Amino acid sequence: MIKLTLRQMQYFETLVQTLHFGRAAVLCGISQPALSAQIADMEEKLGCKLFDRSGRNAILTPEALTLLPLITRALAAARDVEEAATTGRSALEGRFRLGIIPTVAPYLLPSILPQLRQRYPELRLELREAVTDTLAEETALGSLDAFIAALPLDQPGLTAEALFEDRFFLAVPRAEPDLVAPPVPPESPVLERLMLLEEGHCLREQALQLCGSVRPTAMANYGATSLTTLLQMVGHGFGVTLVPEMAVAPTAALPDLRVVPFAEPMPSRIVALAWRRNGHRQAECKALAEMLKGVPAAPAHALAPNTLVK
Repeated sequence: MIKLTLRQMQYFETLVQTLHFGRAAVLCGISQPALSAQIADMEEKLGCKLFDRSGRNAILTPEALTLLPLITRALAAARDVEEAATTGRSALEGRFRLGIIPTVAPYLLPSILPQLRQRYPELRLELREAVTDTLAEETALGSLDAFIAALPLDQPGLTAEALFEDRFFLAVPRAEPDLVAPPVPPESPVLERLMLLEEGHCLREQALQLCGSVRPTAMANYGATSLTTLLQMVGHGFGVTLVPEMAVAPTAALPDLRVVPFAEPMPSRIVALAWRRNGHRQAECKALAEMLKGVPAAPAHALAPNTLVK
């Protein structure tokens, strides 16, 4: 007889993601004592300790790390059963878990969330913001239904549909008007002052590719966790940084910044929606992709329908 319940495994999965009993309890919709009791019962049934509770944050034990991929696959299989049972229903109903990278989320979500609510009133959207590798892995394992990120994607088993082209601009300090004359060529020495996001952000890799033979030195020992932080530092004269086109309009609120174009052909990224190739929600993901292509706030370089990247 199976001793563990799916609910307990879901609690385990949430606690692994947050490593904090209080935050995990909120996400699970139960009290912290109730969550602790369920995890303790799970540990008793398995005959091993899953979390070290001695510090402020929960720490996975070696046994928990061994069980994590098995529990993740079990939950993914259970979700597949639920999704298969709903095949044929109207598109985008019920729970839909959507991931999105940090350099897209704050600029795209204000436009798409009202439209999703209006077009799909029965949709219960759950958002997860993380870097591309994390979102790709969670989608492949079934923890997410789809995610929005920039191409290319290296995770096998995913299908991606390109949504739009997002061109890059350069943010420079307004207090240094002679720093660079637009349009900026890719070999410009000003790119030696380029500040980068920390490791793991795809925008960091795109910035390094743009620089070519020019290597950024301004922030050799520093990596910001958000584009907002980088823009604030640019405004205070610490360097320059890459700005996606979708983020250009919000920079108007930062009076110490000047945004200038690159020389043609302007560098850009392709923003896409990705999902599991053999998942049961492919029709819904394709419907979502078509809706995203028509979002007014998205860059004008929207791509043709069914631009699939295998």
